[in-house]
Amino acid sequence: MGEGPLHTEIADGIAVVTIDHPPTNLVDGELIAALLELLPTLESGEVRAAVFRSADPDFFLMHGDVQLLVGAGGGAHVPATEPNVAAAAFLRLSRVPAVTIGLVDGAARGGGCELLSALDLRVGTLRTIIGQPEVPMGILPGAGGTARWPRLVGRARAIELLITGRDIDAEEALAIGWLDHLVPAGKLDDEGMALARRIAAMPASSIAAVKRVVDRSLEGLDAALVLESDELGRLMAAGGHQPRMRRFLAAGGQTREVERGNIDALLDVMLDPDS
Repeated sequence: MGEGPLHTEIADGIAVVTIDHPPTNLVDGELIAALLELLPTLESGEVRAAVFRSADPDFFLMHGDVQLLVGAGGGAHVPATEPNVAAAAFLRLSRVPAVTIGLVDGAARGGGCELLSALDLRVGTLRTIIGQPEVPMGILPGAGGTARWPRLVGRARAIELLITGRDIDAEEALAIGWLDHLVPAGKLDDEGMALARRIAAMPASSIAAVKRVVDRSLEGLDAALVLESDELGRLMAAGGHQPRMRRFLAAGGQTREVERGNIDALLDVMLDPDS
């Protein structure tokens, strides 16, 4: 679905969102509008994993529209009371109950990097290049980048990367924890979809609960522990854990013989209702 810069296909709990916004895959008003149109679908709870990929061979997304920004400003400053439209859209994207995955094969600077930073997971290739060139332009990353980078890579590294505006290649992005996986370019879609299918096999209620608690933990441990206990009680009260735990026990879970080995076989049993 989608006739604009975002084309979305949904099947088996997975949404594949392809960015196709020629000629340069800019993060502009049209792209933000398309994302706002897509968000209710991702927020509905019907999607458990959402994969974002690009049809452009060189850019996941380029950056914000500098031609538009260069003509802005010069008037009196009005203090902000809420995030700007791009930052608010990316914040909503970060909070959808689905696990969001970015597949990066090419460059993503400025707003493109900020959109990726709002996703839960990022898988790249050796062609991945990211960066935040806003400070050399006289502004700062204003769609969530300045706020998110310290959470992703730590304060000192975030300050260095943000202020210098330098490019970060794939191996550095993996080393600092911005990329979660690095795969061969020809296998990016296959690896990304395999990860999405694995996640989509998990219970949607548990996925959403984990995301809520993890996000709360970044605000402070005490409140996160209360929310964690509440979410555990909610999930157990619903009873969805019972058939899965019975399959676990029937397959030899909680025995020394089975649990001395790899956990993958038990995970497969819990995820397969026909086992």
